[in-house]
Amino acid sequence: MAQLKALPAYPSSATPPSLHATDHLLHHQFWKAKPSSFKQLGPRACVGAGKLQAIKAVLRNDTDVEISETKKGSGLRGKLNKVVLAYSGGLDTSVIVPWLRENYGCEVVCFTADVGQGLKELEGLEEKAKASGASQLVVKDLQEEFVKDYIFPCLRAGATYERKYLLGTAMARPVIAKAMVDVAKEVGADAVSHGCTGKGNDQVRFELTFFALNPKLNVVAPWREWDITGREDAIEYAKKHNIPVPVTKKSIYSRDRNLWHLSHEGDKLEDPANEPQKDMYMMSVDPEDAPDKPEYVEIGIEAGLPVSVNGKRLSPASLLAELNEIGGRHGIGRVDMVENRLVGMKSRGVYETPGGTILFAAARELELLTLDQKAIQVKDSLALTYAELVYAGRWFDPLRESLDAFMQEITATTTGSVTLKLYKGSVGVTSRQSPFSLYREDISSFENGEIYDQADAAGFIRLYGLPMRVRAMLKQGI
Repeated sequence: MAQLKALPAYPSSATPPSLHATDHLLHHQFWKAKPSSFKQLGPRACVGAGKLQAIKAVLRNDTDVEISETKKGSGLRGKLNKVVLAYSGGLDTSVIVPWLRENYGCEVVCFTADVGQGLKELEGLEEKAKASGASQLVVKDLQEEFVKDYIFPCLRAGATYERKYLLGTAMARPVIAKAMVDVAKEVGADAVSHGCTGKGNDQVRFELTFFALNPKLNVVAPWREWDITGREDAIEYAKKHNIPVPVTKKSIYSRDRNLWHLSHEGDKLEDPANEPQKDMYMMSVDPEDAPDKPEYVEIGIEAGLPVSVNGKRLSPASLLAELNEIGGRHGIGRVDMVENRLVGMKSRGVYETPGGTILFAAARELELLTLDQKAIQVKDSLALTYAELVYAGRWFDPLRESLDAFMQEITATTTGSVTLKLYKGSVGVTSRQSPFSLYREDISSFENGEIYDQADAAGFIRLYGLPMRVRAMLKQGI
């Protein structure tokens, strides 16, 4: 790691940035959806990106991009040596590259994470980064790590935010930020940068990860510093600095896609009274248009984690991609909700999580077979805290890690299989079995047996209801 200078994450002349606002990335800086990209991609195109291993390419000399008003070796706002920028190739990050060089006199290393947004979104990034003035591009395939080390632990915990949201964006940010810290170490960078707005949840998620893994890194958040206020300003800045920008039509929605989900926000969705338009969805068909014949799918689970689909063992990423395709064609996993963001404001979002919805249903059903009443109650109560920590960007918080250890222990016997019936947007359970099942047919039967004598219930009821009898006797003066 290069020697770091005592430079604040915001310019000394400016007001310190505030985290008192919540929104998503401006069109989610890691991936900007084009109106047609998902439909062209197909539901399984995101798996197989292992071919995109770490790619490091020296793109161009600093002199190729004109940086006005900047003295050599310094910037308008200070001096940094090298900055790793979370890069998507869209308008915002294309503009951030020259802005960093101009304002911090630094070399910019672009970083792109493949978390299952689709191969098409990774095409042409080298050329785009080169045109913006980056010195290097690093692309890493994080799909298996994302599913195995982030998604599956949340699934095992039963972590659902505010009873509906399956944490698709919140789970992806720490794996991306962790990779940025690793890249910063590899290239000797003294700072990291992201394109999150100053109103967002994601700025918190990224920066808490940076703090937890390398508190010495400087953090530059252009949207909290610069004078650019919108798309038109960004385009003008790009023109001024001879930076080519994407000319594709801007989507009316702000979207974020990864292997777990696809989110839709903004435009007409900002009014909770508006029904989502039918053509907005991209991972799933409308339940009304789904097949008229149901499909059965069997999920194999070992120690709380899914391992197979219909008897076929698959890697975590491949398993999830398979279920995304199956669930998508039956309209599974659509959620429309108003959620409480991190700093208190409410927002409306629509989520598509076909594979994740199937997995949550299977895991929950198997737990009902393998866990006793009190274990389920305690696990459910802790799952709420677990989900809130993940939503708030505290993935590397010791509390979440401790809760995860509990979840791993409590689900040690959650092994077996669950068969689900998928039909026009619904997920029904038809079969479940486990070698650790606490269900005993000889006990549950209405017939008398050696283990359970129905006459024993009378004494139990008298003892269990004693507080109620005493209270009634007091009221009646008995």
